[in-house]
Amino acid sequence: MKLAQISAFAAALAMSSLALAEGGGDRTFEKMMANSERSVELFVAKEKAAGNPVVVNEKKDDKTRDL
Repeated sequence: MKLAQISAFAAALAMSSLALAEGGGDRTFEKMMANSERSVELFVAKEKAAGNPVVVNEKKDDKTRDL
């Protein structure tokens, strides 16, 4: 009986770790950042076409430099 309980616990642990192993968070973050950059590019192009001055700050602080 104890072997069955240990086996069931191990199987449940293995299944949960497999289910949570690939959540897609990295892909989602990368897609979000790409969409954000594209939106900024489109905004800057639109504003330049309208003749409005646009200030784009490319400087990043120490926390965001590696992102």
